Amino acid sequence: MAFLIKSMIGNPLSGMGLGGGGDKEEEATPSDPAKAAGMTREEYEEYQKQVVEEKMERDADFLHKKAERATLRVCLRDKYRLPKSEQDENMIEMAGDDVDVPEELLKMVDEDATEEEGKDSLMGQIQNLQNMDMDQLKEKASATVTELKSKAEEKCSVM
Repeated sequence: MAFLIKSMIGNPLSGMGLGGGGDKEEEATPSDPAKAAGMTREEYEEYQKQVVEEKMERDADFLHKKAERATLRVCLRDKYRLPKSEQDENMIEMAGDDVDVPEELLKMVDEDATEEEGKDSLMGQIQNLQNMDMDQLKEKASATVTELKSKAEEKCSVM
């Protein structure tokens, strides 16, 4: 509220024109960024170099993480026989040859692979049969048999 009243009325001395009050505002904002930051010129330059180095390091780490993810996606595509991605291959090339998949991700992929191998084995299939609903299986079998009989009757004139 006070701000509104002050902005409407204004500063009573600013309108008198005593010494051109606008010059002080220009002096208050220095043109040198080092002075604006409260540092000497050398400190400011060192600070800027440090900021640039940190940014380059962060960018390199980010690129490396993206390449690791791309490598994992390539492994999964190979595992599930999916089409290859040009984008992932380009990402791996940009990062270089020293890209490895993190150990935690490899463990997760290996656990999934062992689970799938268990499901594909004969014991896994037997366990799946135990989990199936036998009534539903009987209904499907009887529906298939009746469908085959009806198709055979249509095609064969003897039946």
